[in-house]
Amino acid sequence: MSETATTYAAREHARAQEGSVVETQPTVPSTSIGDPPAGVEARDVLWEETLGAGGYAARTLPVGSRLRLVDLEGDTCVALVLHRADRPIERLCLPDTVKLQWQAYPGPGYLLLSDMGRVLASLLEDTAGRHDTFCGTSLPGEIESRHGSDAHGGALRSGRERLLLALAKHGLAERDLPTAINLFKGVRIEADGAITFLPDSSRPGAHVLLRAEQDVLVSVAVAPHRLDPRPAYRAGKVRLTAWRGRPPADDDPVRNASPEARRAFENTAEELALGLRAGGAR
Repeated sequence: MSETATTYAAREHARAQEGSVVETQPTVPSTSIGDPPAGVEARDVLWEETLGAGGYAARTLPVGSRLRLVDLEGDTCVALVLHRADRPIERLCLPDTVKLQWQAYPGPGYLLLSDMGRVLASLLEDTAGRHDTFCGTSLPGEIESRHGSDAHGGALRSGRERLLLALAKHGLAERDLPTAINLFKGVRIEADGAITFLPDSSRPGAHVLLRAEQDVLVSVAVAPHRLDPRPAYRAGKVRLTAWRGRPPADDDPVRNASPEARRAFENTAEELALGLRAGGAR
């Protein structure tokens, strides 16, 4: 007889797992982290989690907080979307992000903008060097055609499906899903308009560091890039660590990197001030 054949046996088996640790799971409480980032106190950590292929998560982070994503194996692809936490109808808009900054290839100082011209997050550090603002995350049909309709018992789904699950936990639905930015996997647009996939964009230990420029809902999914030609479902583990931080000062170099950046931050500050004057109701 199986050790979980009865309700009592199943309960004992489940309780025996207390304290077990696996590679991909959140640290709870997050302040129990054993190795916080340099200069960060464990008590300030808001979120600590490792995700593997097919994993997803969504967390609300306060203005000024930092989020570090580390490519543990050098082969991850993280689809990321952002929403304004208190009014999620405002969300990441990659066309405006690219257009306003005259730049489609993110790097340090790059802003992630909403569809209302305000800054949701800024990229403070980037040791990966290649990301993708063009392709969006993988779709169900693409995963099915390449890996089968029931890859690993259905655990390894498309990035779109995983992001929708993440949003559903916060009361959001398909209509709320914007185009995702792909971190750690890049593409290059050729002179003739062709898209070239850059498979070796990252390396083990490469990271990006984001700063929340207002209260944001961060949603991520780990799934193969939609142009990745490999037959195996490959997306390496990523470690996410978020901690409290200060919003940027008026002389912040990211804020003042360009006239367009200053205007976006001014738009953001004006909206936040209006919210405060209205008692938070916008």
